[in-house]
Order: sequence, then C-alpha cells, then structure tokens
Amino acid sequence: MSFEKTILVTGGAGFIGCHVAKLFVENYPNYKIVNLDKLTYAGNLENLTEIEDAPNYEFIKGDIVDETFITDLFEKNQFDSVIHLAAESHVDRSILNPNEFIFTNIVGTTNLLNAAKKLWENGFEKKLFYHVSTDEVYGSLGEEGHFVETTPYDPKSPYSASKASSDHLVRAYAHTYKLPVVISNCSNNYGPNQFPEKLIPLCIHNIKNNLPLPIYGKGENVRDWLYVKDHSDAIDVIFHHGKTGETYNIGGNNEWTNIDLVRMLCKIMDKKLGQNEGVSEQLITFVKDRAGHDLRYAIDSSKLKNGLGWEPSLQFEEGLEKTVDWYLSNGNWLDNVTSGNYQKYYETQYVQR
Repeated sequence: MSFEKTILVTGGAGFIGCHVAKLFVENYPNYKIVNLDKLTYAGNLENLTEIEDAPNYEFIKGDIVDETFITDLFEKNQFDSVIHLAAESHVDRSILNPNEFIFTNIVGTTNLLNAAKKLWENGFEKKLFYHVSTDEVYGSLGEEGHFVETTPYDPKSPYSASKASSDHLVRAYAHTYKLPVVISNCSNNYGPNQFPEKLIPLCIHNIKNNLPLPIYGKGENVRDWLYVKDHSDAIDVIFHHGKTGETYNIGGNNEWTNIDLVRMLCKIMDKKLGQNEGVSEQLITFVKDRAGHDLRYAIDSSKLKNGLGWEPSLQFEEGLEKTVDWYLSNGNWLDNVTSGNYQKYYETQYVQR
C-alpha cells in the first residue's frame, strides 16, 4: 500500500502521544503512522486498542537514546516527518533522578535530529521535525502576566531544564543545518489515559479508594489546564499549517489553583459516586511543599488562535467532568496501571507537572 506520508510519532503509547497517534491514524488514512515507544511505566498499549489493527498504523518498541537503533529506523522507514513527544515528563521524578531526563530528553532528541538530518540531507522539501515541549521551560510567573513565544527561558527543575535544552537543540539544528522544524509549548494536560501519578487521575483513583489527597504546601500554586484532545487537535493544525521555524504556545485558558481544582474534583466525584457533598473533600491533606515548586504557569495562545484559527473547545468544568466519566467508565484501565510496584507510590504521594 502506498502512502502520501510516513510519519514517526515518538512516545505514542503515552498520555498525549496516544491521542495524537489515534487522531492521525483515524483522520489521515493516506498517512502511515509509525508509533515508537519504549513502554516505560507511562507507556501503555491499552491506550491504542482502537487503532492497533489499522492498515496505516505500526507500533515499534524502542528507545530514542539508542543512536544506532534510531539511525537504522529512519533509514528503513524513510520518514517524511517526525512528531516528537517521547520524554520523561514528571517533575518529582526529575528531582530524584535527573540523569534519566538528561538521557531521554536531551540525548534522545539529539539522536532523532541527527537521524532526520542524515535522511533528509538531499532535500528538506515536504519534511518536518515537530518538537512538542512544555510551558515549564519559561520558568515561573508572578500573580500577573502570561507566557508568550518570546518569553525568555528560565527553567527551574531538572525536567524543565532538560526540555529547555532539547528546545534549544531543535532551534540550533534549524539555524545551523536548515532543518525544517516547528516547536509547540503546552500547558498542563488532562483527560483520558493519563498515567495516575499526575494530579487529576491520582485524585480520582484515591477518592475511589478512600485514600488521602495530599496537596503540596497550601495548594496555592496555579496551573493552566488544557484538555488533551484539544491539544492533539492543536498539534494537527500546527503540523499541517504551522510556519516552519516558528514556535506556538498551546494553552487552555483555564487557570486554577491546585486546591480549588481538587475541591471541584471532589464535588464532581461525590455526585458521580452518589455520596453526600463534602465526603471526598475530607480526604484532602496538606503536605510539605515540593522543592523549588513554581508558583504559576499561564499560557497566551493568541498567536495560535490568530494565525492558525485554533482555540480550546472545552471549558475546564466540562472537560473535568468528561475526564471523571472516562476514568469511572474505564475502571479496569485504571486498576491495571495502578497495580504492581508503584501502588504505594500512587497512594501516598501527590505529584503533578
């Protein structure tokens, strides 16, 4: 079967990646989508059951840190484009073990860039290296203002520093080698299929099991929340219509303090579980704050809206209820990923981006 494009999606078994992979496989049958994932704790093939038998889809297990493997993969598949989502993405884990983040996010990205440069050396026409990144590279905001595409980088954690480094490398390859690239920086994602070490699925899991909801500090840290399917739609728009060499910020226009978010989630869960309002909120427990915890993130997505016509489709309250419904309807998925060696970690730690 002949395809118009062959696209490599890295990290396509992860939270955001699985939604991107499914969208491209289902919406573009003339594209072949090759999903490369290492299948670490956060990579889950159960996220991809809808497309696993699609004629334009292939899954390959592998590690972007393996330079020889990546070079051979590009040569064999002759990729036209890359959508690079594979990353270690959890701040708390980066504080405990920064080396994993340096290897995957910096070395792994470099391997992909080198392989693309080598494969496309005879011409960059109709080629694209799309690097998906985070708003955390910009650092922390005060009570006012928003991150824009020209905000200076000021990463505060090993995770955000590794992502900032990978962003710089992508831009450097564009400048030095003329590699066709585009970068997007997104705010906190939420929605179906998120690994439950992050705030929302962790709280859903803990409320279901009558476990504590530990909240860092006083819960005053502010995040902008982006529904994952809105994010994958934005990636689709940028991939097809974004200007090469540009950066686009993707945000949900939904700023919430952590404590207000958790209280809203508790009310939704009480309603869905048929219990009195206030029962879940009694599980909230304040714990010692994370080291170097950024106060506030907020994204200005006006460049993406004005230039490419994208804006989020859901307000947070609607997206949060849809998310709760998904987790309650997919109890087996949640139980499967919260079993094993990480069970105690899920139940006792409050973790977030």
